[in-house]
Amino acid sequence: MNKKIILTGDRPTGKLHLGHYVGSLKRRVELQNAGIYDRIFIEIADSQAITDNAYDLEKVRQNVLEVALDYLACGIDPDKCIIFVQSQIPELCELTFYYLNLVTLSRLQRNPTIKEEIKLRGFQSSIPVGFLTYPVSQAADITAFDANIIPVGEDQLPMIEQTREIVRSFNKLYGNILIEPKELLPDNSSCSRLPGIDGKAKMSKSLGNCIYLSDEPEIIYKKVMSMYTDPSHLKVEDPGKIEGNTVFTYLDAFCKESHFKKYLPEYNNLEELKKHYQRGGLGDVKIKKFLNAILQEELEPIRTRRKEFEKHIPEVYNILMNGSKKARSFASKKIEEVKSTMKIDYFNDFNLINNQVEKYSDYTEKSLSEKIDNN
Repeated sequence: MNKKIILTGDRPTGKLHLGHYVGSLKRRVELQNAGIYDRIFIEIADSQAITDNAYDLEKVRQNVLEVALDYLACGIDPDKCIIFVQSQIPELCELTFYYLNLVTLSRLQRNPTIKEEIKLRGFQSSIPVGFLTYPVSQAADITAFDANIIPVGEDQLPMIEQTREIVRSFNKLYGNILIEPKELLPDNSSCSRLPGIDGKAKMSKSLGNCIYLSDEPEIIYKKVMSMYTDPSHLKVEDPGKIEGNTVFTYLDAFCKESHFKKYLPEYNNLEELKKHYQRGGLGDVKIKKFLNAILQEELEPIRTRRKEFEKHIPEVYNILMNGSKKARSFASKKIEEVKSTMKIDYFNDFNLINNQVEKYSDYTEKSLSEKIDNN
């Protein structure tokens, strides 16, 4: 019976924000507490972060801790998950190198996720090779731990398909030892990709349109009150659109019926609020204040836990060190299996050594015999 093994993670390029929270972090806590998974690996993918931050490694170095603090603050439990730092597992780099030979340049360039990320970063023709190939690195991460369940948003599906292609190629060429992973999509479609507060399609640190998990209450309030809504909704009495309205997108992701009883008792549920906004008579300020109350309630315990962990930084690094040691023990076993299957484990392949001994023994005996005959 196949074990249920999860792998997920984040690139340490800054503190984590609400997009990370609704897209993955909240779900990870639910998965770890479900008690139905054999192992859960959570990776701080610093090697992948280096692919487009090679000239600013201090940024990556500092943010390894920031991501770890956000993980722990959200409720990721190191007793239930293996939290590790990617660069501390050299077997992952080795596995990536072997897989690079199974992927063509044109295939990597066609990857929709990579194309979108290249456009977002404005690389144009100056694309770092490491960045272009980081889907191969992801395949190495997944297969090194025999992970078969990968929680992702829809935008990451091309990455999972790339991994499956590599697995099939490897298994066909060398031997059937790699497991094809399956994606685990969010239950709430609103959580697949939370837009930035400016209404842009993606919440991004580089665009400065994020609400961070560690933001103080007054910062959250200011950001919510500046959120993009319906530009044609100029007066309270004007009918408003909810499609593309960032405030309602966030309400779809976070709002519960219990929030209405607590913060907006004149409505029973979100559907009633939407209908009122659409017919007119409901101002943007009111719905923004409602959203602010919800987000403050959601983020306050996370922020409080983070501040507690900030008092014990050596313990946080110890968690990362121990998790990396555990992760490496699994990756080491897998790389041995991979090298054996590829038949490049020369010093452990006694059949190869014995065959070579016999081959050259025959050659030596024949040479000696010819010399004797000539004499």
